[in-house]
Amino acid sequence: MSVDISKVAVIGGGVLGAQIAIQTACFDFSVSVYDPDEQAFDKAVQNFKSIMSVLGKGPVVSLEDWEQSIKKVRIVTSMEEALIDADLVIEAVPEDLELKRRVFTQIDALTPLKAILATNSSSIPISKIEDVTQRPEHCLNLHFYMPVAGNNLVDIMGGSQTTDSTMEAGKQWIRSIGCIPLTVKKEIFGFCFNRVWRSVKREVLHMWAEGFVDLRDIDRAWMVSFGMDSGPFGLMDMIGIDVTYNVENSYYKDTKDTRDKPPVALKDMVERKELGVKTGKGFYTYPDPEYAKSDFLKG
Repeated sequence: MSVDISKVAVIGGGVLGAQIAIQTACFDFSVSVYDPDEQAFDKAVQNFKSIMSVLGKGPVVSLEDWEQSIKKVRIVTSMEEALIDADLVIEAVPEDLELKRRVFTQIDALTPLKAILATNSSSIPISKIEDVTQRPEHCLNLHFYMPVAGNNLVDIMGGSQTTDSTMEAGKQWIRSIGCIPLTVKKEIFGFCFNRVWRSVKREVLHMWAEGFVDLRDIDRAWMVSFGMDSGPFGLMDMIGIDVTYNVENSYYKDTKDTRDKPPVALKDMVERKELGVKTGKGFYTYPDPEYAKSDFLKG
């Protein structure tokens, strides 16, 4: 069955949920956002503006269109209101499998059966969630990167029963909002480029936590080698240290391999609320991080 997507609902208005909603609104789709924290979306927008200021560049659309599209996003106070007549639902809650399964159960009960249900999980395959729904054939992974920082990539992966038509509808929708679908042909934890990025994260976090190198030198090397505006540690600050920790922990829970366990030092940062750009301190201090200064690359 083909799904014509015109109304999109995003459940979770944090770091990526808000970006997905704004990017969707930029292309004139109707989009609603529900988050139990009614201030989540507004806080995320302020966080994005800080990121843009640090990087000196904006989203994948014009800044004017982005600003106007913020006003088009409908923030609602109940999940039921967000899901009425939705054609596509994207869950963007924290990286916790049991939480996602509970949320998917609620979404499935409140959404028209024709709707596609997607998770924006940074690592967890939809096959670990789909069985709580009545429509496993309409479930998939849609993992967004950072459109607010000019990164318009989206991993797309099906589950054990996802139909070809659902995958095709997902890919067409991704393209329709100015993004590039990265299709995963066979299920893998972490999807496409996000799995590559995760390999980098694991290595640099352990190199830092075990005192082998200064994190600034890793970031300098990354920035010089790839011509980037920030390195892995600066990027983790933008994503959120709490989000980074939760994603790393989800890999560890899946593999039970001690090499995948996130460093205690990272957990300590979360407990101290050193979460990156959104709290003003992470690996760097904001709004004026070292890596954004002209002499940073001189070492």
